Amino acid sequence: MAQVDAVIAQRLDSAVPLVGEVSRYIISAGGKRLRPALLLMVCGALGHTGAQRFNLAAVVEFIHTATLLHDDVVDESTLRRGRATANESFGNPASVLVGDFLYSRAFQMMLDAGQMRIMAILAEATNVIAEGEVLQLMNMHDASLDEAAYLRVIRSKTAKLFEASARLGAVLAGADSTVEEACATYGQALGTAFQVIDDVLDYDGDAGEMGKNLGDDLREGKATLPLIAAMERGTEEQRALIRHAIETGGVGELDRIVAIVRDTGALDVTRDAAAAEARRAIEAIAVLPVNAYSQGMHELASQLLGRRH
Repeated sequence: MAQVDAVIAQRLDSAVPLVGEVSRYIISAGGKRLRPALLLMVCGALGHTGAQRFNLAAVVEFIHTATLLHDDVVDESTLRRGRATANESFGNPASVLVGDFLYSRAFQMMLDAGQMRIMAILAEATNVIAEGEVLQLMNMHDASLDEAAYLRVIRSKTAKLFEASARLGAVLAGADSTVEEACATYGQALGTAFQVIDDVLDYDGDAGEMGKNLGDDLREGKATLPLIAAMERGTEEQRALIRHAIETGGVGELDRIVAIVRDTGALDVTRDAAAAEARRAIEAIAVLPVNAYSQGMHELASQLLGRRH
């Protein structure tokens, strides 16, 4: 990861000072770096030690960072990772344009790998992520959204880059199609579980630990799985309250809604859904060699369910 950070620092250079300033602002905020770490773990599990893995790990982090910059503008977010978002600090135009810079820089860096297969994987991933963003935008304030539609957004918007990161590790290592698909399945399931738990924390987390405002999803009119499950299990009065909050983006009744989500067992339902995805991830990598890296992948999926931020 230190090597990846070195590549990131080097490739953030720009003749336009504001580009580097905004990019460094959001990247230096930290974050879990799960996507590049996943690519490195798959390479390690399959015995690949080529330097290109550091470059591609930086690529997926640049793509992820670009989506964060654009996301925060679309969602009008003010807090990420415990501090002001880039759009809050530098304005919407700078955030959108620097996001565009990171996307284009990522595609420049992909060329270094010299493989059309890698270009195809990342081009498809960025396209699917963009579709997922638009789909989520269309679903805003729609209280009729069901679990299948919710998962479709997650698998496009969040899990796709996890999937691509794991697949890239297998491609770099020259793995056969069976192993490549197993790694991709692991990434998709892991990314899905990660986002489902993230949605749990919007109603069961600590704002200080999470580094974002509790209730943000509701404020944005997002019908996430805790709310969907609460509406399925609650009384008609409780359903009406949640439905109205989603449709209006109102958080005036946030305390009551959090209580409903907890009292109806909706958080347990949501955690169970995440656990099922974590199990799917673990089952997928049974085909990998047993070593410290594949064990790390197993532990990552297991520990994800206990995350608090």
